[in-house]
Amino acid sequence: AGLILIGGFGPAAADEKQIVIGSGGTTGVYYPVAIAICRLVNSSKSDHGLSCSVESTSGSVDNLRRLRQGTINFAIVQSDWQSHAFHGTGVFEGAGPHEQLRSVFSLYPEAFTVVARADANISAFQDLKGKRVNIGNAGSGQRATMEVVMDAFGWKRFDFSQTRDFSSAHQSQALCDDEVDAIVFVAGHPSGSIKAATSQCRANLVHVSGPIIDKLVAEHDYYRGATIPAGMYRDQPEDIETFGVGATLVTTSDSSQAAVRGLVKTVFDKLGTFRSMHPALANLKAAEMSTEGLAAPLHAAAKAYYQN
Repeated sequence: AGLILIGGFGPAAADEKQIVIGSGGTTGVYYPVAIAICRLVNSSKSDHGLSCSVESTSGSVDNLRRLRQGTINFAIVQSDWQSHAFHGTGVFEGAGPHEQLRSVFSLYPEAFTVVARADANISAFQDLKGKRVNIGNAGSGQRATMEVVMDAFGWKRFDFSQTRDFSSAHQSQALCDDEVDAIVFVAGHPSGSIKAATSQCRANLVHVSGPIIDKLVAEHDYYRGATIPAGMYRDQPEDIETFGVGATLVTTSDSSQAAVRGLVKTVFDKLGTFRSMHPALANLKAAEMSTEGLAAPLHAAAKAYYQN
């Protein structure tokens, strides 16, 4: 996929017609959502001349690094890591601010989600102490967000009896195989991985709430309270209280006006179809997509489209 945009002149100009979207693991929600965007773009190629493909990656943090390197030119990322990349904070402190990062639109809310084995006696996040926990793979948004929550609680890895680094694609199976007591996601709901865990073995969703979480949400504008509605998964009789971020589509200022406008116009012209392509997209509202959870400035072409 090492394509992307070097400028509008000479041989590289052909690459301006190629959109490569960094997504996440194939069992997560980013991957099918990126495929949905590409299906819409590719079905409208006669209108804008763009081709779109999807790259499976480790997730938000990996995507933001790839964007900076220029090996992809669009990516789906958590709103918190978009903010950190733009400002050069958190895991991006060493790299410094990515001033060329640009927002395209926001997608759906993502909840910080903890799933535990039913036999592990875990009903709240605080109960994870001393347990075997999958904290996510390096490069994923869920790993980075888990580290933020651990910091808020004053926990280190040794506060768990064991930590694992399974990717989102493998952690549900690890839970069912009794390799861990609990797994952590940042996910749009319903999630295929969580459906797998709650249907293939006895597992339950865990509350992530209380004063420490309230303080975390109050101090960071990219976090918000979140509720996973009762009945979303098997054996889930009650609403689960947690916090969350937003999934967002980003690019860089190097992306051409034509590429960004073509993608945005296609998605908004076909928003009804887009909503029907994955359950996480069902409640998208155009007005919110152009404003919410966008820490980086809008790409000029997206801004112009929304103002018309």
